Amino acid sequence: MAIFNRDSDDEVARGARAVVVHAETHNADRRDSDARLEEARGLALAIDIDVRAAQAFRVRDRKPATLFGSGQVDQIATLARQEEAELIIVDNSLSPVQQSNLEKSCEAKVIDRTGLILEIFGERAATNEGRLQVELAHLDYQAGRLVRSWTHLERQRGGFGFLGGPGETQIEADRRMIRDRMAKIRRELDQVTRTRGLHRARRQRAPWPVIALVGYTNAGKSTLFNRMTGADVMAEDLLFATLDPTMRQIALPGLDKAILSDTVGFVSDLPTQLIAAFRATLEEVLSADLIVHVRDIAHPDTEAQRDDVLDVLGELNVVGENADEDAPPIIEAWNKLDLLEDEDAALVREQAARRDDVVILSALTGEGVDTLQRTVSDRMTRGAKVYGLRIPVSDGATLAWLHEHGEVLSTIVEDEETRVEARLSDAAFARFSKRGRA
Repeated sequence: MAIFNRDSDDEVARGARAVVVHAETHNADRRDSDARLEEARGLALAIDIDVRAAQAFRVRDRKPATLFGSGQVDQIATLARQEEAELIIVDNSLSPVQQSNLEKSCEAKVIDRTGLILEIFGERAATNEGRLQVELAHLDYQAGRLVRSWTHLERQRGGFGFLGGPGETQIEADRRMIRDRMAKIRRELDQVTRTRGLHRARRQRAPWPVIALVGYTNAGKSTLFNRMTGADVMAEDLLFATLDPTMRQIALPGLDKAILSDTVGFVSDLPTQLIAAFRATLEEVLSADLIVHVRDIAHPDTEAQRDDVLDVLGELNVVGENADEDAPPIIEAWNKLDLLEDEDAALVREQAARRDDVVILSALTGEGVDTLQRTVSDRMTRGAKVYGLRIPVSDGATLAWLHEHGEVLSTIVEDEETRVEARLSDAAFARFSKRGRA
């Protein structure tokens, strides 16, 4: 990603110096300040920012002008000068006024948590759809702010200039320009959504069950995806290593074919702009037959991360009071067992043994992955019933489909028809019915 100086188009080398600050408010947070600061460091590291220092400040009352108190603003400015920081990352949401005032007081570039996450997404999105979705989220975010530069509309590289921009000396884009661009992107995304819907409809007619991997960012989804599919999706110890959905065909016990989908990782305080903008991408989750929630069980905040994921799934009406009637079931894959000490691993195994919706594993070493595959298969075929079906003798494709997606118990050829007894799950029978053969 290119980071731009505020007053010129000269690129600053990767590794820009930064300090991270977090405002502790009276509002209850699922994580303590140290955990929040550590995650903010991880977000910065994801785009090669050199975090020189991180500090939390107790804020009793959010100041409308600066969020922090005046004395705290002075401390932040001093910290930035001491560390020769070019950038101050505020691990909270800032209003446009707060961001502007902090920049003036600290004499350094300031971005908030939303801006940082959007910057990461801007760099990482690889497909045209992903780029469009990120840009739409960026425009929505910037609509109420001073837009420093519109050069990002022409740039062909990642990022959207949150970490610099040519600055206020350039002509600011007017709101009509924002609205026009957003309208154009929405039209393009509508077309992408329609195309994706056609592809999904073809899969359902094919059809193969879809299993979607979801989870907190860096929980190990891509590593598990690679382990189960033999693919080489980017899997690094970085937040948001995966942004664009990837799908691969896999074989499971009793299911010769299924589709496994690797999706974008969730994060606490995910910008609302991104939840809306990535809805089309996350439709793969909504249309899945089963969701596997991958959790980093070795992380000290694993429970808080779980709640954050469920919050996002709740926004998508997958869980919670407003969950759709046909929302897919969810099982949990407690990953990174290899990182636990023996005593902690024994405790985790004991906890998992009490639940029938949990599998413990290590995607890195492969331990427990076969158990996950069997569990997924069992869930996909749960409630299977035996059906008596009649298909034309000439329709070998349908008979092959039944062998592939169910258990064929018997076949009897009578004249022009083949009488078949087959055990099918409800989902498989529904798909079979769509073929017009039931």
